[in-house]
Amino acid sequence: MPDGTGDPAIRRFLSEDLLDAVIRIALVAFLVFACLRIFAPFVNLVLWGLILAVAMYPLHRRLSTRLGGREGLAATGIVLASLLLLGLPTLALSSLFAGQMHAAYTAFAAAAVTITPPDPSVAAWPLIGDRLFAAWSAAATDLRAFLESLKPQLGDVVRRVLSTAAGTMADVALFLASLVVAGVMMAYGEPGGRAAGRVLDRLAGRVSGPRVYRLITATIRSVAVGVIGVAFVQALLLGVGFALAGIPAAGLLALVAMLLGIAQVPALVVSLPAVAHLWWTGDAAIASNVAWTIYLLVAGMSDNALKPLLLGRGVDSPMPVILIGVIGGMIAAGMVGLFLGPVLLAVGYQLFMSWIGREEIEPAGEAAATAES
Repeated sequence: MPDGTGDPAIRRFLSEDLLDAVIRIALVAFLVFACLRIFAPFVNLVLWGLILAVAMYPLHRRLSTRLGGREGLAATGIVLASLLLLGLPTLALSSLFAGQMHAAYTAFAAAAVTITPPDPSVAAWPLIGDRLFAAWSAAATDLRAFLESLKPQLGDVVRRVLSTAAGTMADVALFLASLVVAGVMMAYGEPGGRAAGRVLDRLAGRVSGPRVYRLITATIRSVAVGVIGVAFVQALLLGVGFALAGIPAAGLLALVAMLLGIAQVPALVVSLPAVAHLWWTGDAAIASNVAWTIYLLVAGMSDNALKPLLLGRGVDSPMPVILIGVIGGMIAAGMVGLFLGPVLLAVGYQLFMSWIGREEIEPAGEAAATAES
């Protein structure tokens, strides 16, 4: 029985056309792979720049309108103001922290640090009183020997702290650099928006493309406002608590809490040392210390309650979808996932609901056509 390969057209397809198609597909795949490898080191920078550009674009448009349509000047002004408001405090805090760490290390090395013996009432504290009193007394008696006994544990703690600090500073540096990229994108916002709209029209169709475009921009702006708003409110709560509880440098600590909140670092990093300072000094009554401890811990964890209230405003997707996208995105991709997660989940949710709606409409249309016929 003939297999059909004797046809010249089939032989040509199997020998020439198929080979040409395979070679072209392989070349395109290699080109895409090479472009992705070259672009990979800049993915986070460009994504952050795009996120910031979308979030700040309404402000850019209002400012450029007041400046007579000079979009480049408006973008430059926003970037410079952002760098001054965020960059200079960050550099000042980094320099201050490095100086304090160096001074502390020098003091410990010279055995110039003295610790006041604890009050006997510390031993009466519930749960931790006895152990804390013993450790505090040992440190007050011979600090060098006490630190030597804790050397293995301190080594692990120091390594973790340094690793966390290095990662946080890298994220802050990336954020500041992405502000410059966002300025360039905002300066070319109109053509960039049209290009993004054409891409989404090709991917989602001319009907769904504009809707997906609006959904993406609204989600990014909602998450950005939610993140910055939560960081500001949390820093305000902590700053008031620090000031009233008598914590030194309350305003500086509140600014640190806000910067950490924007970087999605838990504010407990600031509130827990403040609580430790309250108990360590032992100047106030135990009831006062307990009250301020509860307040600072609640304020340090208030973002868990504030994010559901501020995230998702103005987005045509349910709040649980946005919140799950934020949490899941952070777990999967870190800080960038904070924005990519809700965007992808919101777009997927809308496409799924549109598909379900179309499935419901099509049978009704077919039934109506059958009835008319």
